[in-house]
Amino acid sequence: MMVGLPGSGKTFFAQQFSEMFNAPFVDSQFISEHSLDSNASEEVCQRFLAEIARTKQTFIYEDGNLSRVRRAEFARWAKGHGYKPLIIWVQTDEATCRRRIQKGHSLDTINFDAAVKSFTEPNAIEKPVVISGKHTYKTQARTVLARLGDSNRPSRPMTSLARQRPEVRRRGISIQ
Repeated sequence: MMVGLPGSGKTFFAQQFSEMFNAPFVDSQFISEHSLDSNASEEVCQRFLAEIARTKQTFIYEDGNLSRVRRAEFARWAKGHGYKPLIIWVQTDEATCRRRIQKGHSLDTINFDAAVKSFTEPNAIEKPVVISGKHTYKTQARTVLARLGDSNRPSRPMTSLARQRPEVRRRGISIQ
Protein backbone atom coordinates (compact mmCIF):
# COMPACT_ATOMS: atom_id res chain seq x y z
CA MET A 1 0.00 0.00 0.00
CA MET A 2 1.37 3.38 -1.04
CA VAL A 3 1.14 6.20 1.53
CA GLY A 4 2.36 9.77 1.64
CA LEU A 5 1.23 13.31 1.11
CA PRO A 6 -0.31 14.33 -2.21
CA GLY A 7 2.56 15.22 -4.53
CA SER A 8 5.07 13.03 -2.68
CA GLY A 9 5.59 10.69 -5.65
CA LYS A 10 3.38 7.73 -4.65
CA THR A 11 1.67 7.37 -8.00
CA PHE A 12 4.91 7.80 -9.95
CA PHE A 13 6.63 5.06 -7.95
CA ALA A 14 3.58 2.75 -8.05
CA GLN A 15 3.21 3.08 -11.82
CA GLN A 16 6.92 2.41 -12.44
CA PHE A 17 7.05 -0.54 -10.03
CA SER A 18 3.80 -1.95 -11.40
CA GLU A 19 5.12 -1.79 -14.95
CA MET A 20 8.49 -3.29 -14.08
CA PHE A 21 7.00 -6.29 -12.27
CA ASN A 22 3.79 -6.63 -14.28
CA ALA A 23 1.67 -6.19 -11.16
CA PRO A 24 -1.77 -4.60 -11.18
CA PHE A 25 -1.95 -1.08 -9.74
CA VAL A 26 -5.24 0.07 -8.20
CA ASP A 27 -5.38 3.82 -7.61
CA SER A 28 -8.50 4.53 -5.57
CA GLN A 29 -8.00 8.29 -5.86
CA PHE A 30 -8.10 8.04 -9.67
CA ILE A 31 -11.30 6.00 -9.50
CA SER A 32 -12.82 8.46 -7.04
CA GLU A 33 -11.94 11.47 -9.20
CA HIS A 34 -13.63 9.87 -12.21
CA SER A 35 -16.76 8.78 -10.40
CA LEU A 36 -19.90 10.76 -9.81
CA ASP A 37 -20.60 9.11 -6.48
CA SER A 38 -18.13 8.43 -3.63
CA ASN A 39 -20.03 5.30 -2.52
CA ALA A 40 -19.90 3.93 -6.06
CA SER A 41 -16.17 4.59 -6.34
CA GLU A 42 -15.57 2.73 -3.07
CA GLU A 43 -17.58 -0.22 -4.39
CA VAL A 44 -15.60 -0.22 -7.66
CA CYS A 45 -12.30 -0.25 -5.74
CA GLN A 46 -13.50 -3.08 -3.52
CA ARG A 47 -14.61 -5.07 -6.57
CA PHE A 48 -11.23 -4.59 -8.29
CA LEU A 49 -9.38 -5.63 -5.13
CA ALA A 50 -11.61 -8.67 -4.62
CA GLU A 51 -11.02 -9.82 -8.20
CA ILE A 52 -7.26 -9.39 -7.88
CA ALA A 53 -7.31 -11.22 -4.53
CA ARG A 54 -9.03 -14.19 -6.19
CA THR A 55 -5.98 -14.54 -8.45
CA LYS A 56 -3.55 -14.36 -5.48
CA GLN A 57 -1.43 -12.02 -7.62
CA THR A 58 0.69 -9.37 -5.97
CA PHE A 59 -0.72 -5.89 -6.51
CA ILE A 60 -0.04 -2.28 -5.63
CA TYR A 61 -2.74 -0.18 -3.98
CA GLU A 62 -2.87 3.55 -3.46
CA ASP A 63 -5.67 4.96 -1.36
CA GLY A 64 -6.57 8.65 -1.26
CA ASN A 65 -7.49 8.33 2.43
CA LEU A 66 -4.36 9.06 4.42
CA SER A 67 -5.31 7.90 7.91
CA ARG A 68 -3.72 5.18 10.01
CA VAL A 69 -7.19 3.73 10.65
CA ARG A 70 -7.75 3.27 6.91
CA ARG A 71 -4.34 1.58 6.54
CA ALA A 72 -5.18 -0.79 9.41
CA GLU A 73 -8.50 -1.67 7.76
CA PHE A 74 -6.72 -2.40 4.48
CA ALA A 75 -4.05 -4.50 6.25
CA ARG A 76 -6.77 -6.61 7.95
CA TRP A 77 -8.53 -7.08 4.61
CA ALA A 78 -5.28 -8.06 2.88
CA LYS A 79 -4.28 -10.53 5.62
CA GLY A 80 -7.76 -12.03 5.47
CA HIS A 81 -7.15 -12.72 1.77
CA GLY A 82 -3.77 -14.36 2.33
CA TYR A 83 -1.52 -11.37 1.64
CA LYS A 84 1.35 -9.96 3.69
CA PRO A 85 0.67 -6.23 3.27
CA LEU A 86 3.62 -3.91 2.90
CA ILE A 87 3.28 -0.19 3.48
CA ILE A 88 5.52 1.94 1.29
CA TRP A 89 5.78 5.46 2.66
CA VAL A 90 6.95 7.96 0.08
CA GLN A 91 8.35 10.61 2.37
CA THR A 92 8.65 14.10 0.92
CA ASP A 93 8.62 17.46 2.67
CA GLU A 94 5.40 19.44 2.55
CA ALA A 95 6.89 22.37 0.57
CA THR A 96 8.04 20.06 -2.24
CA CYS A 97 4.66 18.31 -2.31
CA ARG A 98 2.88 21.66 -2.46
CA ARG A 99 5.07 22.82 -5.40
CA ARG A 100 4.41 19.58 -7.28
CA ILE A 101 0.65 19.83 -6.69
CA GLN A 102 0.57 23.46 -7.84
CA LYS A 103 2.65 22.65 -10.92
CA GLY A 104 0.42 19.72 -11.89
CA HIS A 105 -2.82 21.50 -10.97
CA SER A 106 -4.04 18.26 -9.38
CA LEU A 107 -5.41 19.80 -6.16
CA ASP A 108 -6.35 23.26 -5.05
CA THR A 109 -4.77 24.77 -1.93
CA ILE A 110 -7.77 24.08 0.29
CA ASN A 111 -7.91 20.37 -0.59
CA PHE A 112 -4.12 20.02 -0.31
CA ASP A 113 -4.16 21.61 3.16
CA ALA A 114 -7.02 19.29 4.18
CA ALA A 115 -5.04 16.25 2.96
CA VAL A 116 -1.95 17.36 4.90
CA LYS A 117 -4.06 17.82 8.02
CA SER A 118 -5.67 14.37 7.71
CA PHE A 119 -2.41 12.52 6.98
CA THR A 120 -1.05 10.38 9.79
CA GLU A 121 2.50 9.14 9.40
CA PRO A 122 3.00 5.38 9.56
CA ASN A 123 4.25 4.22 12.94
CA ALA A 124 6.76 1.51 13.89
CA ILE A 125 4.00 -1.09 14.36
CA GLU A 126 3.06 -0.73 10.67
CA LYS A 127 6.71 -1.43 9.70
CA PRO A 128 6.68 0.78 6.62
CA VAL A 129 9.36 0.83 3.96
CA VAL A 130 10.35 4.49 3.81
CA ILE A 131 11.52 5.83 0.46
CA SER A 132 12.35 9.40 -0.42
CA GLY A 133 10.10 11.11 -2.92
CA LYS A 134 13.16 13.07 -4.06
CA HIS A 135 15.29 10.05 -4.99
CA THR A 136 15.35 8.30 -8.34
CA TYR A 137 13.03 5.41 -9.09
CA LYS A 138 16.06 3.11 -9.22
CA THR A 139 17.08 4.00 -5.65
CA GLN A 140 13.50 3.72 -4.42
CA ALA A 141 13.01 0.31 -6.04
CA ARG A 142 16.24 -1.03 -4.51
CA THR A 143 15.00 -0.05 -1.06
CA VAL A 144 11.64 -1.75 -1.56
CA LEU A 145 13.16 -4.88 -3.11
CA ALA A 146 15.61 -5.18 -0.22
CA ARG A 147 12.69 -5.19 2.24
CA LEU A 148 10.74 -7.68 0.12
CA GLY A 149 13.80 -9.92 0.07
CA ASP A 150 14.23 -9.65 3.84
CA SER A 151 10.57 -10.42 4.53
CA ASN A 152 10.68 -13.58 2.42
CA ARG A 153 13.69 -15.07 4.15
CA PRO A 154 13.08 -17.68 6.83
CA SER A 155 13.60 -16.36 10.33
CA ARG A 156 15.70 -19.26 11.62
CA PRO A 157 18.64 -18.64 13.90
CA MET A 158 22.00 -19.16 12.20
CA THR A 159 23.79 -22.37 13.12
CA SER A 160 27.41 -22.22 14.20
CA LEU A 161 28.35 -23.94 10.90
CA ALA A 162 26.57 -21.27 8.88
CA ARG A 163 28.43 -18.53 10.74
CA GLN A 164 31.77 -20.08 9.78
CA ARG A 165 31.11 -20.19 6.03
CA PRO A 166 32.88 -17.59 3.92
CA GLU A 167 30.69 -14.84 2.55
CA VAL A 168 29.14 -15.67 -0.82
CA ARG A 169 28.48 -12.89 -3.30
CA ARG A 170 24.85 -12.67 -4.36
CA ARG A 171 23.68 -11.68 -7.78
CA GLY A 172 21.19 -8.85 -7.65
CA ILE A 173 18.36 -7.75 -9.83
CA SER A 174 19.30 -4.99 -12.22
CA ILE A 175 16.91 -2.05 -12.25
CA GLN A 176 17.13 0.26 -15.22
